[in-house]
Amino acid sequence: MPYRPPLIAREYFVADPPELPVREHGEEGLSALTRAEVITSDGSGVTLKGGTSAGETLVVRLSVAGEGVIRVRLAEDPDARTRSARAITMVTPGGYGAAVVTADAERVVLDAGSLRAEVRLNPWNVRFTDPAGRTLVEQDPGRKDISGRLRTLPFGRSLVDGVPVAYHETFVAPADEAFCGFGESFTPLDKRGQRPLMWNFDAFGAESQRAYKNVPFYLSSRGYGILVDSGLPVEFDVCQSTHSAVQIIVPDDLIDYYVIAGPAPADVLRRFGELTGKPVLPPKWAFGTWISSGFLPDSQERVLERARKIREKGIPCDVLHLDTYWQTEGHWSDLRWDPERFPDPVGMLARLKEQGFRVCLWMNPYISHLSPLFQEAAAKGYFLRRPDGEVYVADCWHGSHPPCGIIDFTNPAAVEWFKGLLRERLREGVSVFKTDFAEGVPADAVAHNGMTGTDLHNVYTLLFNDVVAEVTRELAGHGMVWARSSYLGGQRHPAQWSGDVDAVYPAMGSTIRGGLSHGLSGIPFWSHDVGGFTGTPTPDLYVRWAQFGALSPLVRFHGTTSREPWEFPPEAERAAIEAIRLRYRLMPYIYSAAVTAAETGTPMMRALCVDFPDDPVAWRADLEYLLGTDLLVAPMISADGTRKVYLPAGVWVDYWTAEPITGGRYITVSPPLDRCPLFVRHGALIPVTEPRDTVADDPPITIVVFGLPERESRTTIRDLDGDTTVTAVRDGDRLIVRTDGPKRIAGVEFAGPGAPVVIN
Repeated sequence: MPYRPPLIAREYFVADPPELPVREHGEEGLSALTRAEVITSDGSGVTLKGGTSAGETLVVRLSVAGEGVIRVRLAEDPDARTRSARAITMVTPGGYGAAVVTADAERVVLDAGSLRAEVRLNPWNVRFTDPAGRTLVEQDPGRKDISGRLRTLPFGRSLVDGVPVAYHETFVAPADEAFCGFGESFTPLDKRGQRPLMWNFDAFGAESQRAYKNVPFYLSSRGYGILVDSGLPVEFDVCQSTHSAVQIIVPDDLIDYYVIAGPAPADVLRRFGELTGKPVLPPKWAFGTWISSGFLPDSQERVLERARKIREKGIPCDVLHLDTYWQTEGHWSDLRWDPERFPDPVGMLARLKEQGFRVCLWMNPYISHLSPLFQEAAAKGYFLRRPDGEVYVADCWHGSHPPCGIIDFTNPAAVEWFKGLLRERLREGVSVFKTDFAEGVPADAVAHNGMTGTDLHNVYTLLFNDVVAEVTRELAGHGMVWARSSYLGGQRHPAQWSGDVDAVYPAMGSTIRGGLSHGLSGIPFWSHDVGGFTGTPTPDLYVRWAQFGALSPLVRFHGTTSREPWEFPPEAERAAIEAIRLRYRLMPYIYSAAVTAAETGTPMMRALCVDFPDDPVAWRADLEYLLGTDLLVAPMISADGTRKVYLPAGVWVDYWTAEPITGGRYITVSPPLDRCPLFVRHGALIPVTEPRDTVADDPPITIVVFGLPERESRTTIRDLDGDTTVTAVRDGDRLIVRTDGPKRIAGVEFAGPGAPVVIN
């Protein structure tokens, strides 16, 4: 049969991004900056008048935005801001008192401490270096191929029919440079050869370039990061159309980006947090197990029975999650209990509290047109509208459930009305909300403040989660949400989970990649649905995913079918419960890592490049990770029960056997079903406790020593009552352990054969 494209159809959705116009062959429209002259110069930066290849005059501003941070702006209007700024500010630049700016007719230099910008004015070029003069990243001037056509878009903008459609920048990319970040991207960790699009999708899983959470930021293996301040669908061509350049296309009123110095990824992430906000630490109970009703019809009776079984079977659990069916079917999400299924929600919540459970309720920012609340909200102007002024009733559920109105969070009256609905549930005793969806703002929608759907689409999730976090903090005392979508600055919304992942091994592997990418985008508190969301996992996959979940920053059991351990064969049930108990045993270690992540912005679930940035393999090893600084986790990612694990340089100790293993190489492991490959840095001191039904506020702690240190080992147990430092010093055949801080250290144990211990 003749070929008839496309053989692989593209999925279309009401909230897909608008496509940039493509210039016809021979059509002009590129306006590249070719030269500039200094207009003003001060202690923080320079403003320049730029001339372009199209004869235009544009304004360039380079400024120091913090120690090790330099900001670059190009616009027609010197006061231009991203169009999403009408709704929210995502980046707050700082200053650096020791900054030095020098300028003459040929050259400008900005010294921001750990980062320098060297600007040649004619012909235009910018190079960013470290203090020693080593090039970190340099603009590509726009190179032509043998036919004379440009193969990259240089620093400037493009016009179609005389109208600007996008600003752009291009950086030279050495052949061995790796690029990580861009939000929760489920593709390989190193994005070289990919084209991340910053547009929040309902991704229908974790196995494509569509992402629920996009962050226009990336880390380079050369020791720097790039942050683009725009809520529009920014596109990064990461060495795809040409292998030697990263191109950034910004369909906004300007391009406004920050170059952030390292040299280590942790340094870049710390400075990123200073620009966009530090992560918010979840409450301690949130690090316990969350068990869900699943996307299944539920009832008050079933919830109470679930709670009884969890406690009867000794499954550590802190949170029960009630998904969609706590509300009347077809009315989602009007935040009202289904009176038939839940006749006494206040009584139910009180009973669950007595058993040590907190309750999370599912919700989203859409209200079905069948809900009694729809007409009220529509009449008062609380929904986004179409260009003709009618309420935008959108197919947010892709045809599987009734169309909905989308709450307009640019309307202050709509925000207060929505908060009132949330307050009712919080006053009844609900602890937290799962903030689902929020990727569905159509490009042609119109908001109360006049923004288009394109301008609002990405930042809408920030407005949504801000509202829910604010009212939760007001009544529950914390700002925790359990969010599916996010964007730049979303680290203030813990926690986030990976969306509707398929219940198959490859999807679990993609989910690991998504978590690592998101962690390298400044978001440390992340999770996923144990067992996968869509479908029913095989018993072995359920166990392997439970092990991955138990050794993730946060853990939730949830899916379209039951993820309750007792719904699986006895062997799988036992292994899943043991994985949960291991998590609760490691809770002092896990929570210490969480406190550090909130302070520094480094992820809890760390890609190997965070701790081993000079190891090229660490930038591409994306199916394993460090949990905190000392535990290396390698989830089993296939049904055959065997996998290769890369151990970085040094000596590692098998958690289960205490066998020391020399790193700097791959090893092959074939663990039994009840064990996840888990390795500990040699000499590490791991604080543990006895697992209980719930996360204890101040449990007695035991220190487990994994291998005698050559001289000294140290760890810090971090908690809200302060830091406790534990130091172990080798004295011949003895190990002397000293503690300093508020925590009670009940004892010291060795993993495997050890030496006598003296505790001071």
